[in-house]
Amino acid sequence: MKLRPLLWTALPFLLLGAPVQAAAPQLAFTWDDLPAHSDLPPGVTRVDVARDIITAMKKAHLPPAYGFVNGIRLAEEPASAPVLKMWRAAGFPLGNHTWSHMDYRQHTLAEYQTDVERNEPLLRELMGNADWHWFRYPYLAEGDTADSRQALRSYLGGRGYKVAAVTMSFGDFLFNGPYARCRTKGDKAAVGKLESDYLAAAKETIGYTRKMSHMLYGRDIPYVLLMHVGALDARMLPRLIALYRSNGFTFITLQQAESDPWYRAYADLGLPGGPTSLEEELANRNETLPARTNYGPIVQGMCR
Repeated sequence: MKLRPLLWTALPFLLLGAPVQAAAPQLAFTWDDLPAHSDLPPGVTRVDVARDIITAMKKAHLPPAYGFVNGIRLAEEPASAPVLKMWRAAGFPLGNHTWSHMDYRQHTLAEYQTDVERNEPLLRELMGNADWHWFRYPYLAEGDTADSRQALRSYLGGRGYKVAAVTMSFGDFLFNGPYARCRTKGDKAAVGKLESDYLAAAKETIGYTRKMSHMLYGRDIPYVLLMHVGALDARMLPRLIALYRSNGFTFITLQQAESDPWYRAYADLGLPGGPTSLEEELANRNETLPARTNYGPIVQGMCR
């Protein structure tokens, strides 16, 4: 049997054990707590935050990113209302994060259902015929027991939702409150440290998350990144995107990420729930988690 010419060309490299180019890791940005998250520094509005996030994503040519909405913020901060229309005008979709950012662990299923459904008219109005049936659990809390978790999954599945999983998070939300305080105090050194720690946390989490994926599967699953529409997030986003690019990442949509088999049992609410995170799956296998710095205690006491 004759080998094709192309195979003959490649054969010496295969025999010599030449390295095979690994596929670039993929990342889907998602944004929680629209239209308002955490405190603001002086002179910054919710509209400013949204504009800067949208501008950075557009300039970097990121694909459309889901923003998960808490409708109660419109009542609490009416001036934040333009944020949702700006998001849609940019071509970015919206999903449900419950009306009041409700923690399922502290409420009955009936109370939670009411909160979910209260958010839907707003999403329907803003999204029209586009798909708003993506759900992100506030606090990533799905229930304290297998029964409570399955009851919520069955309810959400019955309303046509898919779950927006999270497989990468560096705790960006931890930094936004301290940033507002340090800006209010005019502490430039503290602001500089927050910026440095923010990027350090993101970089460390890349290695942490990829190591878990490779421990479990010997490959990179496509990752879904959890972000929040905070003031420091908006300030840091161009540098954050550059960090991911410098580490080889390409950017995809939430739908593309969750087409990977890892997400099927978690996102498809018609199936029994699978592990909710890579950490949970490693724990189920009695594997030790990789080491990672806890930046919460480091930044939460700043500028008090």
